[in-house]
Amino acid sequence: MIARTPYADLPRPLLEELVGARLDPRDVYEMVVRAFDEDLPDGGRDVTSSAMPPMGHGTGDIGAREAGVVAGLGVAELVFRYALGADLEVTARLPDGMHVTAGDIVMTVSGPLQDLLTAERTALNFASHLSGVASATSRWVAALAGTGARVLDTRKTLPTYRALQKYAVRCGGGTNHRFGLSDRAMVKDNHVVAAGGVVAAYELVRAADPTLRVEVEVTDLDQLRELLAAGCREILLDNMDTETMAKAVGITAGRATLEASGGLTLDRAREVAATGVDFISVGALTHSVQVFDLGLDLR
Repeated sequence: MIARTPYADLPRPLLEELVGARLDPRDVYEMVVRAFDEDLPDGGRDVTSSAMPPMGHGTGDIGAREAGVVAGLGVAELVFRYALGADLEVTARLPDGMHVTAGDIVMTVSGPLQDLLTAERTALNFASHLSGVASATSRWVAALAGTGARVLDTRKTLPTYRALQKYAVRCGGGTNHRFGLSDRAMVKDNHVVAAGGVVAAYELVRAADPTLRVEVEVTDLDQLRELLAAGCREILLDNMDTETMAKAVGITAGRATLEASGGLTLDRAREVAATGVDFISVGALTHSVQVFDLGLDLR
């Protein structure tokens, strides 16, 4: 039976580490609780691990089975802390955001073997997914190196996972866009239709709250010119080809920041950045990420 360690009994340094990572440790803890409730509903037991002969204490190494950037190892530790409580010892945990190669040990855990086996998959689910986000982001960052353009994430995140996924983007060297619908305004195509025009939509948002940052999506150069004349200072270029984006940069002439978005792929990254856009937003960093291959091996 796992410990189900109360939040108040978690080590303060671990909680402070999560705060320093701009994560809410209470929210992360509740996610871990829900993850265990999926595996062990109504306080159930791990029927496989509990059927094994008495195993005592042991040690397991979490290793990288490919090259990339790790993220979520602190979350993985919280998983093991929740399951094993004071019986857990963690050694050799690498910092999130570190580049690793296949064969590197990223974290070592020791404690009651039965409980380690019960917690193994939950810990790996968090760390593998977040390391996948960080690794994908790092590839975009590397592709854009020296161009002046930065890679942005989007709101295309797994429900309830946004804070963790955006944290992983930061671990990979990327830049976060807005976190929700209230921290900045983003005028999209359907807002334009609802308002009756791109400038009308922009001005309605500005009139509702003049203090808000407002970014507006455009699909052609005429809309871009209209918005620049209206004073818009953040513009998203939606699904434009490279030639049109380059023209947009020339027309803008530094009067607004430009974000390229829509159907962008890694092999086009430098081509798009060479147009002079300031940002490239990539929803696939979070909505289509491939998990990073991590595994736990008992010694």
